[in-house]
Amino acid sequence: MDGTDLKFLERVNPVFNTAKMCLYQLAMIGEKDALAISEKLGLEQDRTQNGTETASSEEQLKVGLVMMETRYRTMGEMEKAAGCRTIVDLPCGYTPRGIQLAGSGMDYVGLDLPATIIEAEPVIRSLIDEKNLKNVTYAGVDATNYGSLEKVLKDKKGPFCITTEGLLMYFTESETGVLCDNIRRILDKKGGCWIVADPESALQYILTARLFFGDEFLKMMASSSQRVKEKADVEIGKSSLIIHPGPETPESMKKAMEFLALHGLKAERLTVADYMPDLMGQSPETTENLKKAMESCAYWKITVLQDVPTKTEEYRSGDVSVSAMLKGDFLSLIFNGRIDTLSAPDVLRAFESIQEGRKIRKIEIECDGLEYISSAGLRVLLIMHKSTDEGVTLTGVRDNVREILEQTGFDSLFNVI
Repeated sequence: MDGTDLKFLERVNPVFNTAKMCLYQLAMIGEKDALAISEKLGLEQDRTQNGTETASSEEQLKVGLVMMETRYRTMGEMEKAAGCRTIVDLPCGYTPRGIQLAGSGMDYVGLDLPATIIEAEPVIRSLIDEKNLKNVTYAGVDATNYGSLEKVLKDKKGPFCITTEGLLMYFTESETGVLCDNIRRILDKKGGCWIVADPESALQYILTARLFFGDEFLKMMASSSQRVKEKADVEIGKSSLIIHPGPETPESMKKAMEFLALHGLKAERLTVADYMPDLMGQSPETTENLKKAMESCAYWKITVLQDVPTKTEEYRSGDVSVSAMLKGDFLSLIFNGRIDTLSAPDVLRAFESIQEGRKIRKIEIECDGLEYISSAGLRVLLIMHKSTDEGVTLTGVRDNVREILEQTGFDSLFNVI
């Protein structure tokens, strides 16, 4: 894959930029493997920690570093306690988990967006002892595409401990539902559990920031959310599995548990304080105070809810076909298949090759054969929309795709027939 291909991957899903922010934070606390990866990638503080318009203050950076170390090390302890044969890190980002687990006797599978894997895998593999490389696998996937996950995991030995740190906050409701269905199917086949740090991440941020900065944490939280949004270029925290701190917490928690049950899953709250080790970036006194604060916060261990039917609908593995007909300045397209992280770059490339040197006034897309569209696919539609005078019209939209458009607000942007 050349640089041009990588640019298309980045444009349809810029959320991978937040993974570099996390890696650099681990490096800043003195995590030696993270520092080695960061140096090989040539990362810098300004580019990794600041948004496009919002800069990170010293206070925000301090809270971010504590949050990152707490999450990274606590998740590591929970992985050990799960006692599973294979760790499936989704998304793995650029973190050094693969380096640290390579010689542990377990298998490690790092899954992430293709743009991340293309850049991270060769660097991380270069830092692993050659005799342990067989225990480590990296692959580019779309978490909403079961075919892409199954292809990587089918020959791996169970039980699995699937871990998720910093993914769900970027997913729409429909994407979260598809992810839950996919993980349910994987756990049905391989056994094990799914450990997720995301549901109570906002509460963890509040407890951490309040410990260091008192009531100023409210301003910091709003600014930090904006900075992450700028890095990812998506709305954050829109999923039912993200708990909203405050008076609505009980109802939000109930809604999340019900959402999981609808997808054949159940959750056990694992209190962060019970698993949190000492932090290398903080004094013993600060670590102790933080552990006390974390008695109110949990990560979730999710397992299969028995006696609930599993959805068996199969999708093609990222395949999409695009037919195009250009009449003057009017472009007619036909989509078939799925448009997700894996296929969206091809759709964007096809469109821009047609558009090159031409002014397109209007685009009409026949969607009768469009089985699914993720946020990456929606971003491609938005690029198309912004490049025209009269925008994009979608016809023959299936109910599940229409629901995605409605949940994300794109139904009011495009003309949906």
